[in-house]
Amino acid sequence: MTPSNPPREDRTPGSTPTLVLVAHGSRDPRALHTVRALQARVRALRPGLPVHLGHIELNEPRLPDTLDRLPTREAVLVPLLLSRGYHVKQDIPELAAQAQAHARVAPPLGPHPLLVETLHDRLVEAGWPPRPRKASAVVLAAAGSRDPESTLDTARTAHLLSARLGVPVLPAYASAATPTVPEAIHTLTTRGHHRVAVASCFTAPGRFATQCANAAPWIASAPLGAHPAMARLILHRYDQTLAATAPMRPELAST
Repeated sequence: MTPSNPPREDRTPGSTPTLVLVAHGSRDPRALHTVRALQARVRALRPGLPVHLGHIELNEPRLPDTLDRLPTREAVLVPLLLSRGYHVKQDIPELAAQAQAHARVAPPLGPHPLLVETLHDRLVEAGWPPRPRKASAVVLAAAGSRDPESTLDTARTAHLLSARLGVPVLPAYASAATPTVPEAIHTLTTRGHHRVAVASCFTAPGRFATQCANAAPWIASAPLGAHPAMARLILHRYDQTLAATAPMRPELAST
């Protein structure tokens, strides 16, 4: 029988820092299944790297509990979030600062070309044609935030996706920011785009992703999920954070 509170594993000095995936959490049971599948894909790409999962809210394990049971003295927290915002700038750093281990926080997953690769592939899976008509366009549906940097990040992702697809892409939001997905669809329609797809810029299924997909007048892509490019992006953010915070070599410290 597994104890409800397993003991913390021995932390080995000098071992590879643990990669902690930080998920938001959702009441939709598909969300936990999705982030577990993404965790498994990351582990498969880099065997031997400890990869753990912690949630900000709603699901177990919660991030503080994960940080309490880390197998190493160091960790890199990679948010499964797609832009800057309150969780990336406040919640996660505060929880990292309270951890007994030395925990560093990586940037969010977006904007980045690997995120755009995933968005493109999900659209193709939903029926996006190899040669879209001139009347085609896309609404990039994101969660939304009051933080203007989050809006900038989503706009940058929309710009990158537009360059990849060769059609206009307008960002839109499920909450806290404008335009909404229906408003963005209306804007594109009034500009003569009568085949409007919705690209789901959500890590996993949930209420917002479903709400945005239901507004699509044509096709809607699935959430990003455990796409191979997402696993590569997570490892890139992990490596990037380690490189940015690596201690200076002794021979350079005195110069």
